[in-house]
Amino acid sequence: MSFLKASRPSLLRTAFPAARLSSTAAKPVSLKERLAELIPKEIENVKAVRAEHGKKAFGPVVVDQLYGGMRGLPALIWDGSVLDPEEGIRFRGKTIPEIQAALPKAPGGSEPLPEGLFWLLVTGEIPTQEQVAELSRDWAARSAIPEFVEEILDRCPPTLHPMSQFGLAVTALNHNSAFAKAYQDGISKKEYWGPTFEDAMDLIAKLPNIAGRIYRNVFAKGKLPSIDASKDYSYNLANLLGFGENPAFVELLRLYITIHSDHEGGNVSAHTGKLVGSALSDPFLAYSAALNGLAGPLHGLANQEVLIWLRKMQAQLGQDPSDEAVKEYIWSTLKAGQVVPGYGHAVLRKTDPRYTAQREFALKHLPEDKLFKLVGQIYHLVPDILLEAGKAKNPWPNVDAHSGVLLTHYGLDQMQFYTVLFGVSRAFGVAAQLIWDRALGAPLERPKSYSTAAIKKMFAGKP
Repeated sequence: MSFLKASRPSLLRTAFPAARLSSTAAKPVSLKERLAELIPKEIENVKAVRAEHGKKAFGPVVVDQLYGGMRGLPALIWDGSVLDPEEGIRFRGKTIPEIQAALPKAPGGSEPLPEGLFWLLVTGEIPTQEQVAELSRDWAARSAIPEFVEEILDRCPPTLHPMSQFGLAVTALNHNSAFAKAYQDGISKKEYWGPTFEDAMDLIAKLPNIAGRIYRNVFAKGKLPSIDASKDYSYNLANLLGFGENPAFVELLRLYITIHSDHEGGNVSAHTGKLVGSALSDPFLAYSAALNGLAGPLHGLANQEVLIWLRKMQAQLGQDPSDEAVKEYIWSTLKAGQVVPGYGHAVLRKTDPRYTAQREFALKHLPEDKLFKLVGQIYHLVPDILLEAGKAKNPWPNVDAHSGVLLTHYGLDQMQFYTVLFGVSRAFGVAAQLIWDRALGAPLERPKSYSTAAIKKMFAGKP
């Protein structure tokens, strides 16, 4: 029996005391209503933390960190998730297996609904089934994109990268920004979070129609179906892409969006969204900037590189290569001065739990898939080889080592589109943080920079 049934309120309160419960006789508390209740408490919480710890130091900053991409430099507040090098990502304190168990599911489904994950990112609480269903309906009601945005996409040449089209469309949504209008009308700073919330909800709601239109224009052709208000977010996205009749693919999207939604604030897309938002650019402008960062080869394109590498290996070694043949291919990749795609991570020092979640999905739904078997074979071989070669502090697979194989299995094999799906997912984390940044009055980001000449002068004559 589901722990979310309203007929078991006492059990629910015991198992998940943070959740806001509703009875069948009352309308469930909405996300915006719950957020309005939480904001004053969190403002006081932040004040208390700053009063107690505000003058304390994390530790020294060394010159190498400035030249090394600011790796490991503590510089941001990001509430939705924290990445532990040994444990992996936690969403509001919960691991991936914990959210898979706790978050509401679709009828007959086993993967968490992304609507529930967004509720968790915003509130820190596990929502009820009713609250998630209401969020699905709300997003469906907001999902239409303006006609001029449709025209922008329809006029894009099919040779324009899908991520470029995605960024264009999200930028154009700024035309109807509630925050931009409210700011122009002189809204109080204390009320910034309200129109930011509305924009964030509109942003997430409209992404499936944008993604679906890009996919149909570039790859699939055909008329887009309408959003079904009785279905969840992932089903509607799958249906817009032409895969709505495949329940396993819909389940995959539920898992995919959930585990790609947030990965703390230091990655390029998340930090870009937060940075641009700190200038009081509305969520559409902030997230379009984030998408341009996500489009980079070192960020959102990694799963394509994995799939290309796997297919080249398969073409050279055959469908069922021996371990020795795979080892030799891996060594040849390294000796050619290339990396093994999908392995290593800037922060993680263990197998990415997002990889593990996808592997478990594959074992359940596609255990005999040849590419999946090759991915598993590589998983058992690559870490030892990388350690022997001294090529990686973390020789374990990350999320990109698996996602492309799953999408390919179900027929979505247009690799240029994969980052668009990543972009749909990452909006959840960035949008949640933008709401809280405005609620807490986060200031304009303005870190200090130095030139190489200034650094030389600063440390001249010092040991």
